[in-house]
Amino acid sequence: MLRALATRLCGSADLYQRNGETPVNSINFITCHDGFTLNDLMSYQSKHNTANGEGDRDGADENYSANYGVEGPTDDPVIDTLRWRQIKNLLATLLVSRGVPMLLGGDEFRRTQRGNNNAYCQDNEISWYDWTLLPRNRELFRFVQGVIAFRARHPVLSREQFYTSQEVDWFNPAGVYPDWNAPERTLGCRIHTHKEGEHDLCLLFNAGSEAVEFHLPAPPSATGWRIAVDTAAAASDDFHDPGAGSFPTDPPRLHVGDRSLVILVADAC
Repeated sequence: MLRALATRLCGSADLYQRNGETPVNSINFITCHDGFTLNDLMSYQSKHNTANGEGDRDGADENYSANYGVEGPTDDPVIDTLRWRQIKNLLATLLVSRGVPMLLGGDEFRRTQRGNNNAYCQDNEISWYDWTLLPRNRELFRFVQGVIAFRARHPVLSREQFYTSQEVDWFNPAGVYPDWNAPERTLGCRIHTHKEGEHDLCLLFNAGSEAVEFHLPAPPSATGWRIAVDTAAAASDDFHDPGAGSFPTDPPRLHVGDRSLVILVADAC
């Protein structure tokens, strides 16, 4: 899926460019009103639509979801931590992709429909918004606010043109051009802004179950790579405001945790 991921991050030129359209024509989303909420995408292996009265036959069977060991809510901290991380991974990936991001309301605080992926007929607790989830998941809400603000601060992520080959460099953990046909679960991306006052970015994706060490590309002169987002970090350290966040302690290498995404900003050291 490496090539598909790269193409979507860049605004889906394969779908739009040949018709003279731009990334603005690409509405990017993880979840929508049909199907699972984002919390349920990470909490249920299969749909649970019996309350709809159709013998659980309604709603899509292809949910591409995972429960990570327990179907539905769990008190297991290991499973729930992984779910939190995967939710942050998907939201951050959405918000660094060119195109128009669409966020399903409630995904920013883990709204659930209890595994129902076709809840249009449910005017009750299944489909209602449980606003008590907002204070309970305040850290996720803060993270989403932060990544939205990050996108706004870096207009290179939302320009209305497709990237050129001079603007994006792709690499694998060894720092060399990736083999797009290999069954890899890691990918690096360096984004050149070429604009005065803007900052180059570096995106590191590790979808594997083990941590990976990335060899980083050289940042622009007189700058270093500052860690702005690290979805594997604790909630208090997963997102940093401008000027905050640490620089890699062993450049040009960076340890990227399992199933995580790191976003780096070229900033003055």
